[in-house]
Amino acid sequence: MTDTARVNRLGGLPLGRLLRPARGAAVVWVALAAVIGGLFTGALASRAAWETSEPQPDRAEAAAILTEVFPGHDLGDIDTPPALFVVYGHALRLRTVKTLVLGDGGEYQESATSATALGAPPVPAEQIVSVARERLTAAGWRVYDPQVTGGLSCGDKICATPLAITNTTLLAQRGNTILTASISSQTAPEASYLAVELRRAPPPLVVPAGVLGTLLGALAGWVLFGWVSRRTEGRRRRGGVHGLLGVAVVLWWLPVLLATPSLLRHQRGEPHPAWHPFWEWLGQPAASLLFLVGAVCVLSALGLAAAPRGRPLAHSTTDPGGL
Repeated sequence: MTDTARVNRLGGLPLGRLLRPARGAAVVWVALAAVIGGLFTGALASRAAWETSEPQPDRAEAAAILTEVFPGHDLGDIDTPPALFVVYGHALRLRTVKTLVLGDGGEYQESATSATALGAPPVPAEQIVSVARERLTAAGWRVYDPQVTGGLSCGDKICATPLAITNTTLLAQRGNTILTASISSQTAPEASYLAVELRRAPPPLVVPAGVLGTLLGALAGWVLFGWVSRRTEGRRRRGGVHGLLGVAVVLWWLPVLLATPSLLRHQRGEPHPAWHPFWEWLGQPAASLLFLVGAVCVLSALGLAAAPRGRPLAHSTTDPGGL
Protein backbone atom coordinates (compact mmCIF):
# COMPACT_ATOMS: atom_id res chain seq x y z
CA MET A 1 0.00 0.00 0.00
CA THR A 2 1.38 3.40 -0.98
CA ASP A 3 1.78 6.29 1.48
CA THR A 4 -1.07 8.12 -0.24
CA ALA A 5 -3.36 5.13 0.19
CA ARG A 6 -2.47 4.90 3.89
CA VAL A 7 -3.28 8.63 4.35
CA ASN A 8 -6.64 8.10 2.66
CA ARG A 9 -7.61 5.30 5.02
CA LEU A 10 -8.67 5.60 8.66
CA GLY A 11 -9.01 2.60 10.89
CA GLY A 12 -8.69 0.29 7.89
CA LEU A 13 -11.53 2.05 6.04
CA PRO A 14 -11.34 4.31 3.01
CA LEU A 15 -11.55 7.91 4.22
CA GLY A 16 -14.00 8.79 1.45
CA ARG A 17 -16.42 6.14 2.65
CA LEU A 18 -16.02 7.20 6.27
CA LEU A 19 -17.06 10.74 5.36
CA ARG A 20 -20.15 9.92 3.31
CA PRO A 21 -23.57 8.69 4.38
CA ALA A 22 -25.57 5.95 2.73
CA ARG A 23 -27.31 6.67 -0.55
CA GLY A 24 -30.78 8.09 -1.05
CA ALA A 25 -32.79 10.02 1.53
CA ALA A 26 -30.10 9.35 4.15
CA VAL A 27 -28.02 12.15 2.64
CA VAL A 28 -30.75 14.68 3.51
CA TRP A 29 -31.43 13.66 7.09
CA VAL A 30 -27.73 13.16 7.85
CA ALA A 31 -27.03 16.70 6.63
CA LEU A 32 -29.92 18.15 8.69
CA ALA A 33 -28.87 16.24 11.79
CA ALA A 34 -25.22 17.25 11.37
CA VAL A 35 -26.04 20.94 10.94
CA ILE A 36 -28.38 21.16 13.93
CA GLY A 37 -25.94 19.14 16.01
CA GLY A 38 -23.22 21.61 15.06
CA LEU A 39 -25.43 24.55 16.03
CA PHE A 40 -26.14 23.04 19.43
CA THR A 41 -22.43 22.39 19.95
CA GLY A 42 -21.65 25.97 18.96
CA ALA A 43 -24.24 27.29 21.41
CA LEU A 44 -22.73 25.19 24.19
CA ALA A 45 -19.25 26.44 23.32
CA SER A 46 -20.42 30.05 23.33
CA ARG A 47 -22.05 29.56 26.73
CA ALA A 48 -18.78 28.18 28.07
CA ALA A 49 -16.98 31.22 26.65
CA TRP A 50 -19.35 33.47 28.61
CA GLU A 51 -17.55 32.28 31.74
CA THR A 52 -14.62 34.49 30.72
CA SER A 53 -16.82 37.54 31.31
CA GLU A 54 -16.18 39.97 34.12
CA PRO A 55 -18.72 39.78 36.96
CA GLN A 56 -21.68 42.12 36.70
CA PRO A 57 -21.02 45.62 38.08
CA ASP A 58 -20.80 45.68 41.87
CA ARG A 59 -22.53 48.25 44.09
CA ALA A 60 -19.58 50.66 44.06
CA GLU A 61 -19.29 50.69 40.26
CA ALA A 62 -23.06 50.93 39.82
CA ALA A 63 -23.38 53.75 42.36
CA ALA A 64 -20.71 55.77 40.57
CA ILE A 65 -22.47 55.39 37.21
CA LEU A 66 -25.96 56.13 38.58
CA THR A 67 -24.77 59.22 40.44
CA GLU A 68 -23.08 60.51 37.31
CA VAL A 69 -25.96 59.85 34.91
CA PHE A 70 -29.04 60.38 37.09
CA PRO A 71 -28.16 63.05 39.67
CA GLY A 72 -30.92 64.04 42.07
CA HIS A 73 -32.85 60.77 41.76
CA ASP A 74 -33.25 58.47 44.74
CA LEU A 75 -32.61 55.07 43.20
CA GLY A 76 -32.73 53.31 46.56
CA ASP A 77 -30.80 50.13 47.19
CA ILE A 78 -28.72 48.66 44.39
CA ASP A 79 -29.45 44.98 43.72
CA THR A 80 -26.57 42.80 42.60
CA PRO A 81 -27.27 39.42 40.94
CA PRO A 82 -26.17 36.05 42.38
CA ALA A 83 -24.74 34.74 39.08
CA LEU A 84 -23.94 35.73 35.51
CA PHE A 85 -27.09 33.98 34.23
CA VAL A 86 -30.22 33.59 36.31
CA VAL A 87 -33.70 32.06 36.24
CA TYR A 88 -36.30 34.37 37.78
CA GLY A 89 -33.46 36.24 39.45
CA HIS A 90 -31.93 33.10 41.01
CA ALA A 91 -28.77 31.22 40.08
CA LEU A 92 -29.37 28.01 38.16
CA ARG A 93 -29.37 25.02 40.50
CA LEU A 94 -30.33 21.38 40.15
CA ARG A 95 -33.71 22.06 41.76
CA THR A 96 -34.47 24.77 39.17
CA VAL A 97 -33.72 22.61 36.14
CA LYS A 98 -37.37 21.55 35.92
CA THR A 99 -38.23 25.25 35.56
CA LEU A 100 -36.23 25.30 32.33
CA VAL A 101 -37.64 22.04 31.03
CA LEU A 102 -41.30 22.59 31.86
CA GLY A 103 -41.99 25.74 29.87
CA ASP A 104 -40.10 28.55 31.61
CA GLY A 105 -36.77 28.14 29.85
CA GLY A 106 -37.12 31.60 28.36
CA GLU A 107 -36.51 33.01 31.84
CA TYR A 108 -32.88 31.88 31.63
CA GLN A 109 -31.25 35.23 30.94
CA GLU A 110 -28.14 37.23 31.61
CA SER A 111 -28.43 38.91 34.98
CA ALA A 112 -28.00 42.62 35.71
CA THR A 113 -27.21 44.99 38.54
CA SER A 114 -30.33 47.11 39.01
CA ALA A 115 -31.86 50.03 40.87
CA THR A 116 -35.26 51.76 40.79
CA ALA A 117 -36.79 55.09 41.81
CA LEU A 118 -40.42 55.04 43.00
CA GLY A 119 -43.21 57.56 42.87
CA ALA A 120 -43.87 60.53 40.62
CA PRO A 121 -40.93 61.89 38.62
CA PRO A 122 -39.48 65.03 40.27
CA VAL A 123 -39.10 66.55 36.80
CA PRO A 124 -40.75 65.72 33.46
CA ALA A 125 -39.71 62.38 32.01
CA GLU A 126 -38.45 64.08 28.86
CA GLN A 127 -36.04 66.14 30.95
CA ILE A 128 -34.73 63.01 32.70
CA VAL A 129 -34.02 61.44 29.30
CA SER A 130 -32.38 64.58 27.93
CA VAL A 131 -30.09 65.06 30.94
CA ALA A 132 -29.14 61.38 30.98
CA ARG A 133 -28.22 61.43 27.27
CA GLU A 134 -26.05 64.52 27.72
CA ARG A 135 -24.25 63.08 30.73
CA LEU A 136 -23.74 59.69 29.09
CA THR A 137 -22.28 61.28 25.96
CA ALA A 138 -19.99 63.51 28.01
CA ALA A 139 -18.77 60.47 29.97
CA GLY A 140 -17.78 58.58 26.81
CA TRP A 141 -20.80 56.28 26.45
CA ARG A 142 -22.20 55.37 23.06
CA VAL A 143 -25.85 56.38 23.33
CA TYR A 144 -28.53 54.79 21.12
CA ASP A 145 -31.72 56.53 20.00
CA PRO A 146 -34.36 56.28 22.75
CA GLN A 147 -37.38 54.05 22.14
CA VAL A 148 -40.66 55.68 23.21
CA THR A 149 -43.93 53.80 23.68
CA GLY A 150 -47.31 54.88 25.00
CA GLY A 151 -49.46 53.31 27.66
CA LEU A 152 -52.15 53.86 30.27
CA SER A 153 -51.96 54.30 34.02
CA CYS A 154 -54.75 54.39 36.58
CA GLY A 155 -55.53 57.59 38.46
CA ASP A 156 -57.35 55.71 41.23
CA LYS A 157 -57.75 52.19 42.61
CA ILE A 158 -60.73 51.29 40.44
CA CYS A 159 -59.09 52.85 37.38
CA ALA A 160 -62.11 55.03 36.62
CA THR A 161 -59.83 57.69 35.20
CA PRO A 162 -57.08 56.09 33.09
CA LEU A 163 -54.15 58.37 32.38
CA ALA A 164 -51.95 58.35 29.30
CA ILE A 165 -48.26 57.81 30.04
CA THR A 166 -45.08 57.46 28.04
CA ASN A 167 -42.33 54.91 28.59
CA THR A 168 -38.85 55.63 27.23
CA THR A 169 -36.08 53.06 26.99
CA LEU A 170 -32.55 54.46 26.86
CA LEU A 171 -29.60 52.24 25.89
CA ALA A 172 -25.90 53.07 26.13
CA GLN A 173 -22.60 51.20 26.11
CA ARG A 174 -19.12 52.05 27.34
CA GLY A 175 -16.44 49.39 27.05
CA ASN A 176 -17.94 46.10 28.13
CA THR A 177 -20.74 47.66 30.20
CA ILE A 178 -24.29 48.14 28.88
CA LEU A 179 -26.77 50.49 30.55
CA THR A 180 -30.53 50.11 30.08
CA ALA A 181 -32.78 52.78 31.62
CA SER A 182 -36.58 52.80 31.56
CA ILE A 183 -38.13 56.21 32.24
CA SER A 184 -41.88 56.55 32.74
CA SER A 185 -44.13 59.59 33.07
CA GLN A 186 -46.41 57.73 35.51
CA THR A 187 -47.26 59.43 38.82
CA ALA A 188 -48.45 56.53 41.01
CA PRO A 189 -46.58 56.58 44.36
CA GLU A 190 -46.10 52.79 44.49
CA ALA A 191 -44.79 52.41 40.91
CA SER A 192 -41.34 53.15 39.55
CA TYR A 193 -40.66 56.06 37.21
CA LEU A 194 -36.99 55.17 36.68
CA ALA A 195 -35.45 51.69 36.46
CA VAL A 196 -31.80 51.17 35.53
CA GLU A 197 -29.93 47.96 34.73
CA LEU A 198 -26.20 47.50 34.19
CA ARG A 199 -24.80 44.35 32.60
CA ARG A 200 -21.71 43.12 30.80
CA ALA A 201 -21.46 42.82 27.03
CA PRO A 202 -20.53 39.38 25.66
CA PRO A 203 -16.80 38.70 26.16
CA PRO A 204 -14.60 38.56 23.03
CA LEU A 205 -14.29 34.76 23.07
CA VAL A 206 -18.03 34.16 22.64
CA VAL A 207 -18.11 34.57 18.84
CA PRO A 208 -14.99 32.54 17.92
CA ALA A 209 -15.98 29.81 20.39
CA GLY A 210 -19.44 29.61 18.84
CA VAL A 211 -18.12 29.47 15.27
CA LEU A 212 -15.45 26.88 16.05
CA GLY A 213 -17.88 24.78 18.09
CA THR A 214 -20.41 24.84 15.25
CA LEU A 215 -17.88 23.72 12.63
CA LEU A 216 -16.42 20.93 14.76
CA GLY A 217 -19.85 19.80 15.93
CA ALA A 218 -21.21 19.69 12.39
CA LEU A 219 -18.22 17.65 11.21
CA ALA A 220 -18.57 15.22 14.09
CA GLY A 221 -22.32 14.96 13.43
CA TRP A 222 -21.74 14.26 9.73
CA VAL A 223 -19.33 11.42 10.57
CA LEU A 224 -21.54 9.99 13.35
CA PHE A 225 -24.88 10.11 11.54
CA GLY A 226 -23.26 9.03 8.31
CA TRP A 227 -21.97 5.96 10.13
CA VAL A 228 -25.48 5.26 11.42
CA SER A 229 -26.90 5.45 7.89
CA ARG A 230 -24.24 3.09 6.52
CA ARG A 231 -24.48 0.74 9.49
CA THR A 232 -28.21 0.24 9.00
CA GLU A 233 -28.31 0.33 5.21
CA GLY A 234 -30.22 -2.68 3.92
CA ARG A 235 -30.95 -3.92 7.48
CA ARG A 236 -34.30 -4.69 9.08
CA ARG A 237 -33.77 -2.15 11.86
CA ARG A 238 -33.17 0.63 9.31
CA GLY A 239 -36.77 1.87 9.44
CA GLY A 240 -36.78 2.15 13.24
CA VAL A 241 -33.44 3.93 13.36
CA HIS A 242 -34.36 6.36 10.62
CA GLY A 243 -37.73 6.98 12.26
CA LEU A 244 -36.13 7.88 15.59
CA LEU A 245 -33.61 10.17 13.93
CA GLY A 246 -36.35 11.76 11.84
CA VAL A 247 -38.32 12.59 15.00
CA ALA A 248 -35.17 14.06 16.59
CA VAL A 249 -34.43 16.20 13.55
CA VAL A 250 -37.99 17.61 13.58
CA LEU A 251 -37.94 18.28 17.33
CA TRP A 252 -34.54 20.00 17.11
CA TRP A 253 -35.21 22.09 14.01
CA LEU A 254 -38.75 23.22 14.86
CA PRO A 255 -37.75 25.68 17.65
CA VAL A 256 -35.03 27.12 15.38
CA LEU A 257 -37.50 27.78 12.57
CA LEU A 258 -39.89 29.46 15.01
CA ALA A 259 -37.38 31.45 17.08
CA THR A 260 -35.00 32.77 14.43
CA PRO A 261 -37.45 34.90 12.37
CA SER A 262 -38.97 36.37 15.54
CA LEU A 263 -35.61 37.23 17.06
CA LEU A 264 -34.35 38.67 13.78
CA ARG A 265 -37.34 41.04 13.59
CA HIS A 266 -36.78 42.01 17.22
CA GLN A 267 -33.05 42.53 16.69
CA ARG A 268 -33.62 44.74 13.65
CA GLY A 269 -36.58 46.63 15.11
CA GLU A 270 -34.85 47.91 18.25
CA PRO A 271 -31.32 49.08 19.07
CA HIS A 272 -29.15 46.32 20.56
CA PRO A 273 -25.65 46.96 21.90
CA ALA A 274 -25.17 43.18 21.80
CA TRP A 275 -26.79 40.27 19.96
CA HIS A 276 -28.97 37.85 21.83
CA PRO A 277 -27.08 34.75 23.02
CA PHE A 278 -26.49 32.00 20.45
CA TRP A 279 -28.78 29.50 22.16
CA GLU A 280 -31.80 31.81 22.05
CA TRP A 281 -31.62 31.77 18.24
CA LEU A 282 -32.07 28.00 18.50
CA GLY A 283 -35.15 28.38 20.69
CA GLN A 284 -33.24 27.23 23.75
CA PRO A 285 -33.66 26.73 26.61
CA ALA A 286 -37.31 27.75 26.06
CA ALA A 287 -37.82 24.53 24.04
CA SER A 288 -35.47 22.42 26.13
CA LEU A 289 -38.11 19.71 26.57
CA LEU A 290 -38.16 19.16 22.80
CA PHE A 291 -34.37 19.08 22.79
CA LEU A 292 -34.29 16.41 25.52
CA VAL A 293 -36.90 14.23 23.79
CA GLY A 294 -34.91 14.51 20.57
CA ALA A 295 -31.71 13.59 22.41
CA VAL A 296 -33.39 10.45 23.78
CA CYS A 297 -34.43 9.52 20.24
CA VAL A 298 -30.86 9.99 18.99
CA LEU A 299 -29.39 7.88 21.79
CA SER A 300 -31.95 5.15 21.12
CA ALA A 301 -31.13 5.21 17.41
CA LEU A 302 -27.40 4.99 18.15
CA GLY A 303 -28.04 2.03 20.42
CA LEU A 304 -29.98 0.22 17.72
CA ALA A 305 -27.34 0.98 15.10
CA ALA A 306 -24.51 -0.23 17.33
CA ALA A 307 -26.24 -3.51 18.20
CA PRO A 308 -24.96 -6.67 16.48
CA ARG A 309 -26.06 -6.83 12.89
CA GLY A 310 -29.20 -8.72 12.04
CA ARG A 311 -29.81 -10.49 8.78
CA PRO A 312 -29.90 -8.19 5.74
CA LEU A 313 -33.13 -7.61 3.89
CA ALA A 314 -33.66 -10.09 1.09
CA HIS A 315 -33.59 -7.43 -1.61
CA SER A 316 -30.49 -5.68 -0.24
CA THR A 317 -27.27 -5.75 -2.23
CA THR A 318 -25.25 -4.09 0.52
CA ASP A 319 -22.03 -5.81 1.51
CA PRO A 320 -22.82 -7.26 4.98
CA GLY A 321 -19.20 -6.88 6.00
CA GLY A 322 -19.09 -3.10 5.45
CA LEU A 323 -20.01 -0.24 7.75
